[in-house]
Amino acid sequence: MYKKILFPILTVAFIACNNSTDKSSTSADSTDKMNSDTMSHMTTAAAVPELPAVPEGAKVYFKNLKQGATVTSPVKVEMGVDNMKVDTAGPVVAASGHYHIFVDAEDSLSSGTMIPKDSTHLHYGKGQTEAEVTLAPGPHKLTLQFADGLHRSYGSKLATTVSVKVKK
Repeated sequence: MYKKILFPILTVAFIACNNSTDKSSTSADSTDKMNSDTMSHMTTAAAVPELPAVPEGAKVYFKNLKQGATVTSPVKVEMGVDNMKVDTAGPVVAASGHYHIFVDAEDSLSSGTMIPKDSTHLHYGKGQTEAEVTLAPGPHKLTLQFADGLHRSYGSKLATTVSVKVKK
Protein backbone atom coordinates (compact mmCIF):
# COMPACT_ATOMS: atom_id res chain seq x y z
CA MET A 1 0.00 0.00 0.00
CA TYR A 2 2.83 2.40 0.85
CA LYS A 3 4.31 1.79 -2.61
CA LYS A 4 1.03 2.84 -4.25
CA ILE A 5 1.00 6.15 -2.33
CA LEU A 6 4.71 6.89 -2.12
CA PHE A 7 5.50 6.29 -5.80
CA PRO A 8 3.02 8.90 -7.18
CA ILE A 9 4.12 11.50 -4.59
CA LEU A 10 7.81 11.06 -5.45
CA THR A 11 7.02 11.15 -9.18
CA VAL A 12 5.12 14.45 -8.86
CA ALA A 13 7.90 15.97 -6.71
CA PHE A 14 10.58 14.87 -9.21
CA ILE A 15 8.70 16.33 -12.20
CA ALA A 16 7.97 19.58 -10.35
CA CYS A 17 11.65 20.06 -9.40
CA ASN A 18 12.95 19.38 -12.90
CA ASN A 19 10.44 21.68 -14.61
CA SER A 20 11.18 24.72 -12.45
CA THR A 21 12.98 27.67 -14.00
CA ASP A 22 16.68 27.60 -13.20
CA LYS A 23 17.44 31.24 -12.40
CA SER A 24 21.15 30.59 -11.87
CA SER A 25 21.61 29.66 -15.53
CA THR A 26 19.91 32.91 -16.55
CA SER A 27 22.35 34.86 -14.37
CA ALA A 28 25.31 32.95 -15.77
CA ASP A 29 24.26 33.84 -19.32
CA SER A 30 24.15 37.53 -18.46
CA THR A 31 27.54 37.47 -16.68
CA ASP A 32 29.13 35.85 -19.72
CA LYS A 33 28.58 39.20 -21.43
CA MET A 34 30.47 41.09 -18.72
CA ASN A 35 34.17 41.70 -19.05
CA SER A 36 36.72 40.76 -16.41
CA ASP A 37 36.99 44.35 -15.12
CA THR A 38 33.26 44.44 -14.40
CA MET A 39 33.42 41.05 -12.71
CA SER A 40 36.41 42.04 -10.55
CA HIS A 41 34.53 45.03 -9.13
CA MET A 42 31.69 42.70 -8.07
CA THR A 43 33.99 40.85 -5.63
CA THR A 44 33.01 41.39 -2.02
CA ALA A 45 35.58 42.23 0.63
CA ALA A 46 34.83 38.95 2.40
CA ALA A 47 35.80 36.99 -0.73
CA VAL A 48 39.17 38.72 -1.23
CA PRO A 49 42.02 36.45 -0.12
CA GLU A 50 44.79 37.70 2.16
CA LEU A 51 47.99 38.97 0.60
CA PRO A 52 50.38 35.99 0.52
CA ALA A 53 53.53 36.13 2.62
CA VAL A 54 56.81 37.01 0.93
CA PRO A 55 59.08 33.94 0.95
CA GLU A 56 62.47 34.15 2.65
CA GLY A 57 65.14 35.44 0.26
CA ALA A 58 62.66 36.79 -2.32
CA LYS A 59 63.78 39.90 -4.19
CA VAL A 60 63.18 41.72 -7.47
CA TYR A 61 65.83 43.36 -9.62
CA PHE A 62 66.52 44.94 -12.98
CA LYS A 63 68.59 42.43 -14.94
CA ASN A 64 70.03 44.94 -17.38
CA LEU A 65 69.80 48.40 -15.75
CA LYS A 66 72.39 49.67 -13.32
CA GLN A 67 72.21 52.69 -11.02
CA GLY A 68 73.24 55.86 -12.91
CA ALA A 69 73.29 54.19 -16.35
CA THR A 70 72.94 56.28 -19.51
CA VAL A 71 70.35 54.73 -21.84
CA THR A 72 68.45 55.46 -25.04
CA SER A 73 64.68 55.55 -25.44
CA PRO A 74 62.76 53.34 -25.68
CA VAL A 75 64.50 51.75 -22.70
CA LYS A 76 64.59 47.97 -22.76
CA VAL A 77 63.84 46.70 -19.25
CA GLU A 78 64.60 43.12 -18.25
CA MET A 79 62.92 42.17 -14.95
CA GLY A 80 63.98 39.46 -12.52
CA VAL A 81 62.71 37.93 -9.30
CA ASP A 82 64.20 35.34 -6.95
CA ASN A 83 62.19 32.83 -4.86
CA MET A 84 58.87 33.84 -6.47
CA LYS A 85 57.09 32.68 -9.61
CA VAL A 86 56.09 35.13 -12.33
CA ASP A 87 52.40 34.61 -13.10
CA THR A 88 49.57 36.47 -14.78
CA ALA A 89 47.19 38.80 -12.98
CA GLY A 90 44.08 37.04 -11.69
CA PRO A 91 43.97 34.41 -8.99
CA VAL A 92 46.03 34.98 -5.86
CA VAL A 93 48.64 32.22 -5.64
CA ALA A 94 51.21 31.94 -2.87
CA ALA A 95 54.79 32.86 -3.84
CA SER A 96 53.77 34.31 -7.19
CA GLY A 97 52.89 37.60 -8.82
CA HIS A 98 53.74 39.93 -11.66
CA TYR A 99 55.76 43.08 -12.35
CA HIS A 100 54.93 46.78 -12.35
CA ILE A 101 57.25 49.61 -13.32
CA PHE A 102 56.83 53.01 -11.68
CA VAL A 103 58.20 55.88 -13.77
CA ASP A 104 59.32 58.94 -11.78
CA ALA A 105 57.06 57.90 -8.90
CA GLU A 106 57.46 56.42 -5.42
CA ASP A 107 60.12 53.86 -4.48
CA SER A 108 57.44 51.32 -3.52
CA LEU A 109 53.86 51.10 -2.33
CA SER A 110 52.94 49.79 1.11
CA SER A 111 52.30 46.07 1.35
CA GLY A 112 48.72 45.27 0.33
CA THR A 113 48.14 48.59 -1.50
CA MET A 114 46.45 48.26 -4.91
CA ILE A 115 48.76 49.57 -7.63
CA PRO A 116 47.04 52.27 -9.69
CA LYS A 117 46.94 51.97 -13.46
CA ASP A 118 48.07 55.25 -14.98
CA SER A 119 50.91 56.74 -17.02
CA THR A 120 53.43 56.42 -14.16
CA HIS A 121 52.41 52.93 -12.93
CA LEU A 122 52.88 50.43 -15.75
CA HIS A 123 51.34 46.96 -15.39
CA TYR A 124 52.72 43.71 -16.78
CA GLY A 125 49.89 41.40 -15.75
CA LYS A 126 50.37 38.98 -18.62
CA GLY A 127 53.49 37.65 -16.95
CA GLN A 128 55.93 39.68 -19.05
CA THR A 129 59.56 39.66 -17.96
CA GLU A 130 60.73 42.29 -20.47
CA ALA A 131 59.35 45.66 -21.52
CA GLU A 132 60.18 48.72 -23.60
CA VAL A 133 59.52 51.99 -21.81
CA THR A 134 59.51 55.25 -23.75
CA LEU A 135 61.11 58.07 -21.77
CA ALA A 136 61.92 61.69 -22.62
CA PRO A 137 65.59 62.74 -22.58
CA GLY A 138 66.92 63.52 -19.10
CA PRO A 139 67.05 61.88 -15.68
CA HIS A 140 64.41 59.33 -14.64
CA LYS A 141 63.74 57.10 -11.66
CA LEU A 142 62.41 53.59 -12.40
CA THR A 143 60.99 51.37 -9.67
CA LEU A 144 60.29 47.69 -10.19
CA GLN A 145 57.44 46.56 -7.90
CA PHE A 146 56.16 42.98 -7.63
CA ALA A 147 52.50 42.43 -6.80
CA ASP A 148 50.03 39.58 -6.33
CA GLY A 149 47.35 38.50 -8.82
CA LEU A 150 45.05 41.32 -7.69
CA HIS A 151 47.76 44.01 -8.27
CA ARG A 152 48.35 44.40 -4.52
CA SER A 153 51.92 45.48 -3.76
CA TYR A 154 54.19 43.14 -1.83
CA GLY A 155 55.73 46.32 -0.40
CA SER A 156 59.34 47.42 -0.17
CA LYS A 157 60.51 43.80 0.27
CA LEU A 158 59.79 43.21 -3.42
CA ALA A 159 60.70 46.57 -4.92
CA THR A 160 63.90 48.10 -6.25
CA THR A 161 64.71 51.48 -7.75
CA VAL A 162 67.35 52.75 -10.19
CA SER A 163 68.02 56.19 -11.60
CA VAL A 164 68.93 56.40 -15.27
CA LYS A 165 69.71 59.19 -17.71
CA VAL A 166 68.13 59.07 -21.16
CA LYS A 167 70.45 60.66 -23.73
CA LYS A 168 69.11 62.94 -26.45
